[in-house]
Amino acid sequence: MALSITDLKKGTLFQWGGEPFRVVDYNQKVMGRGGSIVNVRIKSLLDGKVLEKTFKGNEQLDRADVTNQTVQYLYNDGSIFFYMNEDTFEQFEVPADLVGDGGGFVKEGDRVQLQFFNNIAINVELPKNVPLRVTYTEDVVKGDTSSSITKEATLETGITARVPAFVKVGDLISVDTATGAYRERVKE
Repeated sequence: MALSITDLKKGTLFQWGGEPFRVVDYNQKVMGRGGSIVNVRIKSLLDGKVLEKTFKGNEQLDRADVTNQTVQYLYNDGSIFFYMNEDTFEQFEVPADLVGDGGGFVKEGDRVQLQFFNNIAINVELPKNVPLRVTYTEDVVKGDTSSSITKEATLETGITARVPAFVKVGDLISVDTATGAYRERVKE
């Protein structure tokens, strides 16, 4: 089904030039006599580039045939991340550059959403927050445990995060996957 330019609201997926895009920002200007111009910021689902684009009048666009599958993260060899559909046992190989920094937020066995366009994996959707265990952090000076003081902590996947002074080795913390920031200590 085709999309008109006024359907390009924030979050809409569409295809342009054979490539899938997500609308990041939408602004419509209505001109005289029923015409309108739509200015959008769009993000490529293939390479992550953000573009500014203007569509006019009655241009038609195709919906992007993007599908999601819940998959389990198996392992990576440094250049390829391996995932498996737990229902069909089908395995998917995703290049490390496509996974990007997101690879530091998943442990073996974690479930993530894999996005496909024309049966090719194009994106790994992480949960908004993930629980990760602290494997190393400096001890704090006694009495210096206010939450405004932060320190560096190494997490079980190898990434580091700034955490409050009261966090110690072995603690399970929630980390924001968009920013890599500490959110809270997780009760076990």
